[in-house]
Amino acid sequence: MYIAREASKLWRKVSAETATELKLLFEKWQLLLAGLVFQYIHGLAARGVHYLHRPGPLLQDLGFMALPELGQEKGYLSESVFTFIFISFLLWSFHPFVYHSKRFYTVLLWRRVLAFLVASQFLRIITFYSTQLPGPNYHCREGSKLATLPPPNNALEVLLINFPRGVLFGCGDLIFSSHMIFTLVFVRTYYKYGSNRLIKLLAWLMAIIQSLLIIASRKHYTVDVVVAWYTVNLVVFFVDKKLPEMPDRTNGLSLLPVSSKDKDGRMKEELHKIDGRIRDEIHKLLNGNTVDATDRRQRVQMNGKHEDMNHAASDATPNGT
Repeated sequence: MYIAREASKLWRKVSAETATELKLLFEKWQLLLAGLVFQYIHGLAARGVHYLHRPGPLLQDLGFMALPELGQEKGYLSESVFTFIFISFLLWSFHPFVYHSKRFYTVLLWRRVLAFLVASQFLRIITFYSTQLPGPNYHCREGSKLATLPPPNNALEVLLINFPRGVLFGCGDLIFSSHMIFTLVFVRTYYKYGSNRLIKLLAWLMAIIQSLLIIASRKHYTVDVVVAWYTVNLVVFFVDKKLPEMPDRTNGLSLLPVSSKDKDGRMKEELHKIDGRIRDEIHKLLNGNTVDATDRRQRVQMNGKHEDMNHAASDATPNGT
């Protein structure tokens, strides 16, 4: 009985939140779609720069000197940390569908996140196409068959980007790290809209660990990670100021942004109410009922006083006069 009752409550929460989020999705779908399409464009650009990549000797790097090399057999560590961060943020962004306490709308949150990602990835594309560095990853070094790509046979070969192998074994898209773009955007977003202080501290710690593992795995040069840290933070700072602030839901009030149709409907209702009030006032004016209740009470009280004064004057007057 308890499980059935709680399951029914949970279903009502999910249904109500889904209806609310769908209303927002129909209103904001253009920007969300544009952000998702740009993820493909970013992957296509990374695939294109692989055709330009030329392997060479590793560049002198301070991070490579300071951190021991993990090797190919431990390269999964950085990917595991990134996967944990990505899935954790994804689940947290959808918690308003389940939990009673909520601070944001999921659609509006991802609209904001995609704006941060697109701005950062646009700068990244410009950067790694400006100068191609020899990749430090093992499959990008001299002697590897994956270090260079033969010219494509047709346009379709480029457009399909050989997913997911082309994404996992890409070369040339170095400055700055794409993994750090996602990591820092997610961490900064949770830092602003999350509620648990301990998780906020752990999120920043995970970002630092992720940075060190990327360098130790030789997937990026240290400059790729350092540039990502200050570029992404600056992008989020300035883009966040340009975007309208999301409504806060912690007070329990419905602050759902209304569409233009809803605004027009509400305005028509308000105008209808105002017209009704004006008609009532005109009707009262024609009937002579323009005195409100307060003035009427005051006049009744004054009339009572006058009557008492008249009775007193008549009693004081002597008979026969």
